[in-house]
Amino acid sequence: MKKSVLFFSAAVVFSMAFAPAAVNSVFSKSQESTVKNAQVITENNGVETQQSADENSQVPQNSGQSAAIENNDEFEEYITGVVAAEMPALYELEALKAQAVAARTYAVRNMQNGNTLEEMVKNGGQAYNSIDEMKEKWRGNFDTYYSRIKSAVEDTRGEIMVYNGEPILAAFHAISSGKTETAENVWETEEPYLKSVESPMDTTADGFTCQTVMTEEEVISKLQAKKPELSVAKGGFASQTQVIKRSKAGYIQEIQIGNVVFTGREVREILGLRSSDFTITQKGNEVIFTTRGYGHGAGMSQYGANCLAKEGKNYKEILEYYYTGINFEKSY
Repeated sequence: MKKSVLFFSAAVVFSMAFAPAAVNSVFSKSQESTVKNAQVITENNGVETQQSADENSQVPQNSGQSAAIENNDEFEEYITGVVAAEMPALYELEALKAQAVAARTYAVRNMQNGNTLEEMVKNGGQAYNSIDEMKEKWRGNFDTYYSRIKSAVEDTRGEIMVYNGEPILAAFHAISSGKTETAENVWETEEPYLKSVESPMDTTADGFTCQTVMTEEEVISKLQAKKPELSVAKGGFASQTQVIKRSKAGYIQEIQIGNVVFTGREVREILGLRSSDFTITQKGNEVIFTTRGYGHGAGMSQYGANCLAKEGKNYKEILEYYYTGINFEKSY
């Protein structure tokens, strides 16, 4: 049976209104000739939880077409629902603003590739909460939390991030491993604004380190379901694994398991790990995966953004820190 145990590396327990959702930025629609694989990851470890997801989706290249936003107020209400689902409502206001701009950029880019607002609400690559879902989740705190998030959205109304005049792929995640990851190490496609940056404050996050424990049989069975050619002698799974290559940010790029070489991302997705920055140990029949951070690691760290906001950084400074060389524009 799979079980996860969180090890808190921070001396101060991080208080939140609900679980920090880590969206490994993706779009649900794509053109087959221009796709990159990505993930949506949402975590559940707060007082008020939200739906957990770990899905594969596809990210299209930007088409360069103008986004067809027919109703600006309706679109901004959608962004409010995304921020409500994607970031704890009690995060700093400047962090919430940064999330609003990232979510809006993501949505505008998505719409440029032909997606409608209705399609994005149903499956737009970003989590979304309706007003009724917010009320159910926040209950007596609804008015306070909704007001904070609505304020962050309104204060940044219409604002998006661009690179060379085009909306960026505004990837974000819950907690980095201490450094964010470059786009090419996640999706094998370079994005000049998704470079690795230091984010040491993430190491103080509640749940920065997590252990996932599975039986050896379960691990091997799941891996063989994806790679039938895998051969691992029972009784020594950990001793038959070797990390071949890690990125500069610490995420595993290649790992030898038995007779097969996997990417760190493949192992993470197959086994449902929180991060591809992990180590493997074994006690008897139990295989222990110890992960650092939560999410693919590319783009903005949501926890890091909140830390920067606490240090006095405004939302533009936060976004410029995590997305290299970007500019800001009004989408309408």
